[in-house]
Amino acid sequence: MKLSVIIVNYKSANYILDCLNSAAQFESYKEFEWIVIDNASNDNSKETICNAYPNVIWQDMGYNAGFARANNKGIEISTGGAVLLLNPDTIIIKDAIKTCYTKLAKSNLMASGVQMLNPDLTPQISGSNFMKGGLNHLLPLPYWGSFLKLIANLIRLSKPSIAIAKSEENVDWVSGAFLMVKKDIIQKAGKMDEDFFLYAEEVEWCSRLRKYGKISLYGDINIIHIMGEIISKNSLSNDKSYTNLFDKKGLQLILSNHVRIRKQYGIFWFLVQLINYSIAVPVYFIASFVMQLLKFKDPFSEFQNAFKLSKNVAVIWSNSLIIIRNKPHFYKVL
Repeated sequence: MKLSVIIVNYKSANYILDCLNSAAQFESYKEFEWIVIDNASNDNSKETICNAYPNVIWQDMGYNAGFARANNKGIEISTGGAVLLLNPDTIIIKDAIKTCYTKLAKSNLMASGVQMLNPDLTPQISGSNFMKGGLNHLLPLPYWGSFLKLIANLIRLSKPSIAIAKSEENVDWVSGAFLMVKKDIIQKAGKMDEDFFLYAEEVEWCSRLRKYGKISLYGDINIIHIMGEIISKNSLSNDKSYTNLFDKKGLQLILSNHVRIRKQYGIFWFLVQLINYSIAVPVYFIASFVMQLLKFKDPFSEFQNAFKLSKNVAVIWSNSLIIIRNKPHFYKVL
């Protein structure tokens, strides 16, 4: 097998069927090894998928292992010279998998991704560059993040995210929704860090892959990614974005980002991040009160979200010593 495609399933059989149907339109589908890792869906996912596609290799994790551990299991049982981490909620168009693999195999790149599209075919951020200390994670903070963004614009800091990739654009990390990696590089850099349950694991992994060479986005290759549908459904969150900081999904996002910053940049930048999140809480209360008054609206209308943010930040503080020690720990809150 040239390429092993790994899809992690958690109650997303219908999405996986749509993904496989889209891939099976192309002859290249038969050239690849297809692996589905199930995170204890406890439904009829196996029957649904394997009856439709008997060639799929099915592996049960036995518990909800999250993204990193499940993909690592897929990497372990894969036989391809490269692996593709592929989200269930993706649609393959124009033989994108084979085209990407052909380009990657001929290159000296360590890994690659493609320019993902929203269902309306508008571009979706598919990769990015690193910002020192992960300071870009502060931008979604209410009011405080806007203030920091203003400062960043004043001093003309370049944006790390790649809005639309060129035909081939070097980046520091690629979205785990479509991330293709050569197997020999994994043997050097190691698999994904199993401390992560969800979010930021591909960013941390790419930081280690980058030590051995370049990673690129192929802007001339596209897939469709229905971003946020599965996790929002399974976490009962109404927000499909990665800027929601107020519910349990938001807590997992905040926690994973802090863990990634500790692992990649060290204790100092972890504390910088946590202190800024802590500052953002009183700023949110005060600024929202004043702004709503100026608009002649209920000055307490944003206090519910402010309390939710403060609760999530408190959870990070309660885990701070564990994060600082950087010993093996499964950071799962969903």
